[in-house]
Amino acid sequence: MSTPDLKQLAQLSPRELRRLIRRGDYSGHTSGLGQRHLQANIVILQKSWADEFLRFCVLNPRSCPLLDVTEPGSPCFEKLGVDVDVRSDVPRYRVHRRGRDFEEVTDIGELWEADFVAFAIGCSFSFEQALLDAGIHLRHIELGRNVAMYRTAIDTHPAGRLAGKTVVSMRPLKAADAVRAIEITARFPMTHGAPVHIGDPALIGIRDLATPDYGDPVPVAEDEIPLFWACGVTPQAVLAEAEPELYITHAPGHMLVSDKLYGEV
Repeated sequence: MSTPDLKQLAQLSPRELRRLIRRGDYSGHTSGLGQRHLQANIVILQKSWADEFLRFCVLNPRSCPLLDVTEPGSPCFEKLGVDVDVRSDVPRYRVHRRGRDFEEVTDIGELWEADFVAFAIGCSFSFEQALLDAGIHLRHIELGRNVAMYRTAIDTHPAGRLAGKTVVSMRPLKAADAVRAIEITARFPMTHGAPVHIGDPALIGIRDLATPDYGDPVPVAEDEIPLFWACGVTPQAVLAEAEPELYITHAPGHMLVSDKLYGEV
């Protein structure tokens, strides 16, 4: 079976998209997909780390707005829809061992452990549809690219062994659209809310917009302002510093698409 293109994928319902992913027929990014439904960043930890990570999410709600948590050993997110299985419904996973080393896979069924706890964290891909509905153009979607993401100098609030810097996603907009985007995204705190920074990237420790730490480079025109939103890749950067023996995340830009509409949380 040939893989549908992004325009075809954008027409699929969340369940149809998850079914395609579960079969192994799509493993690409989910920007612009899901038909106005909530997308989630994923973190899977052994129970010995789960309580600290839960506290980290509570202390850092802009970066880690928590949508759902599974019971230990359960792979199903009960609040996010029907038959949402975290072992197979994410297009691409990163399996991390001792922090910085990882491998990318498209299914983690064989790796699942009885004490795993999975966390679903709100994603800015969800509010993108609200921006598109308002007539605001998003260049990375127009180019068929993943969003650009950067490590910053902004500290997170530590929780036990977990501490580090905030990761942000960047979208370039003209001034009038930037004002509207701030107003619109502020209404969605569970998908990161309003930007954490606007303008000069050097002020938050970003040296070069052309070389993102995650995702794809997105050009910024001379008449545009870069806007930076807190990003759910932040936990990956923080966990890399803490170096748990084993943890699993989504690959940046490769989200779990839920059955819930982005305006329902």
